[in-house]
Amino acid sequence: MPLLKLIRSLADRIKGGKSAPAAAAAANPGSAKPPSRHERRDRPAAGAPRTGKPAAPATRRDRSASDAPRAPRREPRPRDDAQRSRPSPERPPRQKPAPVPAEPWDPAVFVVEPQEGKKRFQDFDLPEEILHAVYDAGFKYCSPIQAATLVQTMEGFNVAGKAQTGTGKTAAFLIAIIYRMLKNKTERPSKPGRPTALIIAPTRELVIQIVKDADELGRHAGLRSVAVYGGMDHAAQQDRLAERPVDLVAATPGRLIDFIRSHAIDLKGVQTLVIDEADRMLDMGFIPDVSRIIRELPAKDKRQTMLFSATLTPDVMRLATQWMPDPIEVSVDAEHGTVDTITQIVYPIAAREKFTVLYNTLKQNEGKRFLIFRNRKRDCDDLCRELAGHDIAVEQLSGDVDQKKRLRILEDFRAGKTKIVVATDVAGRGIHVDDIAYVVNYDFPYEADDYIHRIGRTGRAGTTGTAISFACEDESFIIPEVEKLLGETLHCQQPEEHLFKTVPAASHIVPRKPRADGAGAYGGGARGGFRGGRDQGFRRGRSTLKPGRR
Repeated sequence: MPLLKLIRSLADRIKGGKSAPAAAAAANPGSAKPPSRHERRDRPAAGAPRTGKPAAPATRRDRSASDAPRAPRREPRPRDDAQRSRPSPERPPRQKPAPVPAEPWDPAVFVVEPQEGKKRFQDFDLPEEILHAVYDAGFKYCSPIQAATLVQTMEGFNVAGKAQTGTGKTAAFLIAIIYRMLKNKTERPSKPGRPTALIIAPTRELVIQIVKDADELGRHAGLRSVAVYGGMDHAAQQDRLAERPVDLVAATPGRLIDFIRSHAIDLKGVQTLVIDEADRMLDMGFIPDVSRIIRELPAKDKRQTMLFSATLTPDVMRLATQWMPDPIEVSVDAEHGTVDTITQIVYPIAAREKFTVLYNTLKQNEGKRFLIFRNRKRDCDDLCRELAGHDIAVEQLSGDVDQKKRLRILEDFRAGKTKIVVATDVAGRGIHVDDIAYVVNYDFPYEADDYIHRIGRTGRAGTTGTAISFACEDESFIIPEVEKLLGETLHCQQPEEHLFKTVPAASHIVPRKPRADGAGAYGGGARGGFRGGRDQGFRRGRSTLKPGRR
């Protein structure tokens, strides 16, 4: 029977190692189906010898059965109890190189011959650290404001001094601060952000210059000073205050108030307060901010206060008596803008003749430093574009120039890389550059005080300089006020004939830059610097424009 035969055949095949489908195919060849994919894979290749052993089922490749033997697994190295409890060795801290000891300084090398009518720094009871710094700076005789104030300030008296920038007043109050610091070493700050001396100034350039002078005069006394001003990285200045104790902070009012509000600075330990250029503070509307700062200080009878101003007007003296009791007023007659070292010339010319006279003056004095003042930022930009179009290299300092570029321009001006700078009153107020040969008032200022501050950029530190002012039909009204303030008559004269030489045509036209790129600033960049806030340099108090000039 076919069915019984098929069952027996299947049983024999199973015993012999054949699969059920193969046994069925052998029993009934006609009904056999083609082998499946898996069966074909298991079938030996044609011509290969058959074995009686069943084929192994198809599985994934066993890596352990590979011909290449695997490397034996690395067992962890046993440790005894002593090794387990032993701490891992630590790298010793990096040793800082030992400071090179400074060579001892002998005060006997600082020899200055006595001179009638002049005070030497050796005539004061100054510590060796201060005398050494004065010697390094090349100072020999005191300036009039230094000679008149050092006696009072070193004894701790409050002083209201009339002195303009460039007369040595910065050194006068810095020496007094360092003297007090060295005399009372136990009172030096031990906590970051808690200075013992505070200097408030209206512009960031003046703040930077004050700290630079403080570092120079305090280098042998270990004076630690920090500049705080707007227009630069807020966090970087805050980090400098927090990283170590500081003795002196010089600041503009706006940024200082920000730091007071954020508790980055504590003024309760201030023993000496200096208010520099108080008249400019008044003009720029900073007095409410300064009063707010002073309320954070110890009471006025618990600190020493010094105030300096180019003019001691009744308004300035009212502030002085408000901020300090019984101030000693110091006024040096020769310091009316240092007129004794400055030749002042006024050219009464028409507005259309100004550029011609300026161009020929620049060409005939090539290689000398010129600082040119204009009343408005837009006018500064126009003059810079016109000069650049005539192939005269010029830089601009105005409120639209960002702070980093301002600092670069000032450094280039000091180094002599830049010879000509056009500036507004506020921007030019912070220019402390020696050897400026000419100051040119392209526009007569609207205020007589501004004339004093402008011409004070030249004739500094005993050098001589020239101040040239163009007085056109729209600006001559201020001359009587300037003469009254100076106490002398300005010398008006017609320019020499060669100054009216025809100006050649411009080699190219310099387009005005859009405001988004810097508001047309030559030497400016992206907008920044005096852009909003309290530190920008526009006057928030009374207007500086005369009727009809708005």
